[in-house]
Amino acid sequence: MLSRRLGGSGLEVSRLGLGTMTWGTVVDEYAAEDQLTAFLDAGGTLIDTAPIHGDGRAEELLGRLLSKIGARDRLVLAGKAGLIHRDGQVTPDFSRRTLLGQLDRSLRDLGTDHLDLWQLHRFDTRTPINEALATLDDAVRSGRVRYAGISNFTGWQTALAHARFEARGAGVPLVSTQVEYSLLHREPETEVIAAADHLGMSVLAWSPLGRGVLTGKYRAGIPGDSRGADAHWEAFVQTYLTPEKSRIVEAVAKAADGLGVPLSHAALAWVRDRPAVGAVIVGARTVAQLQESLASEHLTLPEQIADALSDVS
Repeated sequence: MLSRRLGGSGLEVSRLGLGTMTWGTVVDEYAAEDQLTAFLDAGGTLIDTAPIHGDGRAEELLGRLLSKIGARDRLVLAGKAGLIHRDGQVTPDFSRRTLLGQLDRSLRDLGTDHLDLWQLHRFDTRTPINEALATLDDAVRSGRVRYAGISNFTGWQTALAHARFEARGAGVPLVSTQVEYSLLHREPETEVIAAADHLGMSVLAWSPLGRGVLTGKYRAGIPGDSRGADAHWEAFVQTYLTPEKSRIVEAVAKAADGLGVPLSHAALAWVRDRPAVGAVIVGARTVAQLQESLASEHLTLPEQIADALSDVS
């Protein structure tokens, strides 16, 4: 698998990353081990995780597997902090207490002494941004974090965070911003991706398959074993099960048929090679689903097809 450097830094990651949002819930330990093995065998290095993933079980599960397989030195662990459960809701909390507490927990659960990339998970309007950035800076200077990034920030929030972090004089600026980005969700191009490109940051694209819709599994209805049929995930998927989005899916399917590849390959290759994108992060329920995504590494969209998909979406 080919690699890219994040931002202007020396941090090199595989251009397809493995997400762990459902590890410990939908994905059990056996399936997770199969996925991790397949990812490593394909040459993948970037694993994205967070203490809130898998209802708090994902990082402990990943840590056990890393210890069992002995693959820590081969991986770039991208962690997050700043989202917590409070009063039955998931809410941002960028207080120093919460951020450092979650970093301590992540390092313990993952069985490592450092994270390669540590990201502020989602902008917190109640905590001063300088407090969060000072905590990021301290973590980098202490060696417990190698590089810092952000996640789910708007364009102005991205510019503000980058400028204020750089002003702290750590020497290495924020290297990445993680946002949802796909042929079904191109809103980040308006501000976030433009800001990242201008600032020299790389974009990590989560849900590059449009919450699973760009696999084509929903073209004939909602499969009983899909997230769209799961009460917990139904609303997450339904956003993209509209006539407008279906028109885009059919256009991608037509392009994929012409290329002789799965629909998901065309969708992933389009996002992967967009300006400023450093890596796309894919999650999977089964190892077969992950292997299909991994195989997209071999596809480069012809320029005419990439432009056509850009136009239709």
